[in-house]
Amino acid sequence: MFKIYRSNCTDLYELTLQTLERGAWFNLINPTSAELEQVAATTGSPLDFLKAALDEEERSRIELEENHMLVITNIPVTRGHDSYDALPLGIVLTTDYIITICLESNEVLADFKPENHRLFSTFKKTRFLFQILYKSATLYLKYLKQINRRTDEIERYLRRSMQNEEIFQLLELQKGLTYFAASLRSNGIVLEKLLRLRSTSQVQHLIKMYEEDEDLLEDVIIENKQAIEMVEMYSRIMNGMMDTFTSIISNNLNRVMKFLASMTIILAIPTMVSSFMGMNVDVPFGGNGGFVITLLFAVAVTALSAFGLWRKGMF
Repeated sequence: MFKIYRSNCTDLYELTLQTLERGAWFNLINPTSAELEQVAATTGSPLDFLKAALDEEERSRIELEENHMLVITNIPVTRGHDSYDALPLGIVLTTDYIITICLESNEVLADFKPENHRLFSTFKKTRFLFQILYKSATLYLKYLKQINRRTDEIERYLRRSMQNEEIFQLLELQKGLTYFAASLRSNGIVLEKLLRLRSTSQVQHLIKMYEEDEDLLEDVIIENKQAIEMVEMYSRIMNGMMDTFTSIISNNLNRVMKFLASMTIILAIPTMVSSFMGMNVDVPFGGNGGFVITLLFAVAVTALSAFGLWRKGMF
């Protein structure tokens, strides 16, 4: 599926291939092969540029051809409760158009809608590119804050009860942080390369940077670096938390086993006494009142053993 948009000073309106205008934005979401070929023929973009972002494992990078530039960045996405991932987003710049390609609808591009038409212009391709990258960086920060809040909630649950479900939730969050860390580092390399390209004459017809554009790109770099620092900090906190709760769970298991061993010893004493005194041979106190004496002896030995184990902290 793909849609074509063009903004002016007052509105964002949709176009077709028949009413195509310069400065239009092609938004491709999980396109078919026929749609890719149609867009490639219309815009003159290389077909491999359009297909690059359709690989889920594609890493962030920049590719240049004579009249086309491909920017692949990894954007954050959610996969359900406590599950986060990163997805490649391809952005192709031509002399006349800007094209975005992604495997699925995402929150980054969803923000560029008619209601927000005053905040962006499709015909200002360089600024529009940086605005997309800025939205991606701020979305990383948003999700990282969600992960931090969720980690605090799970920690409070774990303090009350050690359940496997909470441990698995922490593992899922830790996996999301790992994806974010790899994506943010590769995105940082792309942003630094874009900053260097501002003084390259061979891409001036594709990227025209004004002072506001340079400021926006620097803001994107700052946000990306902040997200990297947050990922590293949260990863260290979560690793420490996992190690701590693993030790606590192991300690709790040892306490349970120690308690069970103590109870086994205590329960074994009356059994041993009653077994000895119940033999079919002559034993002490075998006459009248022997049962009471045996019972009192078993209780006394059991109580003495329980007191000794309690003093040693066995339960």
